[in-house]
Amino acid sequence: MLFHPEQSEKKFFLALFFGALLVFGGGVYVGAVNAPYVGATEVSAVPPENVDFAPLYKSWRILEENFVTATTTASSTEEERMWGAIEGLARSYGDDYTVFFRPEQKEIFESEIRGDFQGVGMEIGVRDEVLTVIAPLKDTPAYRAGIKSGDKILEIDGESTEGLTTESAVKKIRGEQGTTVVFTISRDGGAPFEVSVVRDVITLPTLDTELTSDGVFIIRLYSFNALAPQLFRDALSEFANAQTDKMILDLRGNPGGYLEVAVDIASWYLPVGKAVVIEDYQDETKNNVHRSRGYDVFTDQLKLVILVDEGSASASEILAGALSEHGVATLIGAKTFGKGSVQQVFPVTDTTALKITIARWLTPNETSISDGGITPDIEIEITEEDREAERDPQFERAVQFLLQGN
Repeated sequence: MLFHPEQSEKKFFLALFFGALLVFGGGVYVGAVNAPYVGATEVSAVPPENVDFAPLYKSWRILEENFVTATTTASSTEEERMWGAIEGLARSYGDDYTVFFRPEQKEIFESEIRGDFQGVGMEIGVRDEVLTVIAPLKDTPAYRAGIKSGDKILEIDGESTEGLTTESAVKKIRGEQGTTVVFTISRDGGAPFEVSVVRDVITLPTLDTELTSDGVFIIRLYSFNALAPQLFRDALSEFANAQTDKMILDLRGNPGGYLEVAVDIASWYLPVGKAVVIEDYQDETKNNVHRSRGYDVFTDQLKLVILVDEGSASASEILAGALSEHGVATLIGAKTFGKGSVQQVFPVTDTTALKITIARWLTPNETSISDGGITPDIEIEITEEDREAERDPQFERAVQFLLQGN
């Protein structure tokens, strides 16, 4: 038996199963892990008493009274100079995810949160000061063009990405459906090459399932979006009908999503009250432990492998870390991306905002996800030769592990 013994009769089990889902499966999913928390209380504009702003005011005055543009056509407004000063302040904190949104950037950010955008369909971030692909989303233009997790983006349409923030890069990549953007890519330290991608309307994928001929049930989860809990419920119903005890949860290339969805999915595997992730703040009194809701429908007979790679980020790392540390799952694949921080958006003016890191994600064992990501129990790399031959050694190793127990 795979589920709790007291639910041994299948018909009775399904009734209880769907009853639990009706009670626990709903909810409002707010606060995305990769897409930051939106909204904040207003912050006082009174200068802090312990900071001397005289050097800033003096520098502004010196520039105003003495600066001459190199050409007669170049110019900037006082507003643009103010935005530049705030951008510099945000950069001085040395955090890739703490940025200032000018009006146009704020509009782009908000449209992405809503999901109504046109582009190429990939998650990007800055890693070691280089613009990097976290993951191309399945069946999007970037995915079909062959862009891979871990690719370094050196140029966008011939312009260097050195020093470019993620938000500025998104602005360059976004564009009208049918137009083309050209990336100069470096992969695995090799020679740079160009990839042309035709922009399209992006429909974010969520989940699909498969049952192999040898009885391994696969759930491929592509996004922790608001649709995922219901679709995961449906997948567990399929799993129950498959009469197997072997499951692969494939989180490869999943860049994250809503925190509450990660907690919801973890709750199917963990008893009530077990820690899923710890929110670690500057002020430790604000620390928050997100715990399992205890749907916990599986017995110890479940054989679970979670597949991860360098494209598994944020909510993927939270779920994989929790189920691994609680001894529920074996992790197979490559080290995860290491996106373990929480962002919140604070309004600055009616049209601008600051997105800043306010906390860190820690696994139940209080390991920082951002410190190099999560290392699988069994590390398997996919080489360029594997890709060309359309081999998937990570998946093959997962099936072997479930069938042979090692």
